[in-house]
Amino acid sequence: MKLIFERSVKGYHNDMIAPCDVPVVPMPQEMKRQKELHLPSLSQPEISRHYTELANATFGINDGFYPLGSCTMKYNPKINDEMAAFPAFANIHPLQPEHTVQGSLEVFTMAESLLKEITGMDAITFQPAAGAHGEFTSLLMIKAYHEKNGQGQRNKIIVPDSAHGTNPASVAMTGMITVNIPSDEHGCVDIDALKEAVGDDTAGLMLTNPNTAGIFDKNILEITKIIHDAGGLNYYDGANLNAIMGVARPGDMGFDIIHLNLHKTFSTPHGGGGPGSGAVGCKSLLKPFLPNYYPVKKEDQITFTKPEYSIGMVKGFYGQFSVFLRALTYILFLGSEGIASASKGAVLNANYMLHQLKDLFEVPYGDACMHEFVISLDQLKKETGVSALDVAKGILDHQMYPPTMYFPLTVPEALMVEPPETESKERIDEAVEVYRKLYKEAHENPEAFHNYPLHAKIHRVDEVRAARQPIVRYRFEEE
Repeated sequence: MKLIFERSVKGYHNDMIAPCDVPVVPMPQEMKRQKELHLPSLSQPEISRHYTELANATFGINDGFYPLGSCTMKYNPKINDEMAAFPAFANIHPLQPEHTVQGSLEVFTMAESLLKEITGMDAITFQPAAGAHGEFTSLLMIKAYHEKNGQGQRNKIIVPDSAHGTNPASVAMTGMITVNIPSDEHGCVDIDALKEAVGDDTAGLMLTNPNTAGIFDKNILEITKIIHDAGGLNYYDGANLNAIMGVARPGDMGFDIIHLNLHKTFSTPHGGGGPGSGAVGCKSLLKPFLPNYYPVKKEDQITFTKPEYSIGMVKGFYGQFSVFLRALTYILFLGSEGIASASKGAVLNANYMLHQLKDLFEVPYGDACMHEFVISLDQLKKETGVSALDVAKGILDHQMYPPTMYFPLTVPEALMVEPPETESKERIDEAVEVYRKLYKEAHENPEAFHNYPLHAKIHRVDEVRAARQPIVRYRFEEE
């Protein structure tokens, strides 16, 4: 499809804007642009057609089966948007005096109270802008904690080999060192390797539980104790909290700090790279190190305070307000029973789909999972030449979105499937039928897979070239 600049016709414009109803103040000459700004010129119908065509070229959860349950593609109830658009919330300004926004500040304290109950933490900050930002914030707090206690030599963070790639990246950004440990044959933390890795320089452990293979680590209490006994702290990556919210709490497993993907677990939109929210919860020992500013109710008024040993601000103002307003709406709407039901539904859907596929597909880590499961197409590729990428492209031809590919890295030719709790049995059965059909076709006509998809909006692309030689700039005629 054409870019909006390619649709532009010089001289076209819209007369849709109402006349200015305030005094016009001319801009000083020295503040004016020296070069005309490039803006597309289109009629209103052409603008509408452009964005409709753009929307039709994408695939979303409204279009069909989308098995990325905890990784954002949950149902986003419209009531969340209605609350975020409520004028009393939408029209506030971050520089308003505190006494004029008490209702909005109560959103912080109410959301914090509920999330503390869900996670087992003692305090929550909403400042981090996204999940990886929450990781970074958590690690800064862990680092500050050790330095305050005269333990500055603790600069090593233990990270399992199945972790999200952002974990070691966040460690590097804090100036600390990643210590990688392997998984055992069950896809969980290798206890012996963990015991060998800890020492006087251990700052902490970063762990997702359930992990990226969809397995709840049965040794979780022993794991967190090993770290505590070594003098370190335990960080919980909240990417997979969707599997256990309302059922189990990271704080009860021995974790000291946690980030929450409000844009994943609590149904707030995250498409197109944002907006996200990586709220961080912590136990009381880390509360003095929270970012500025922390809302506290004093007498009859909520005010922002500066924690005693704060790591400072990690984002301008107070975070993505409309995002955690949406999350609060979702939590209040579901209630404690609904929150637990969402997790149980996700686990049920994943296990049902796993059991419908395990007779054909190789399942590396057993017959049960939490909210997601991993299948390996390594043997299929050896037998037919059809890779996980080829199968994923074939899925696109059936009005379905493919699962996560080649992750976790511990599984060769991996497809990680996570059907969310909102998918019906009928939809999952349709997906199972497609997966089984493609498995059979891979053996009968493997060459066809190298051209898939054939019927999607965009056909097979050269992904290596797209990644290495992207065209990210539109050049106008005069350039």
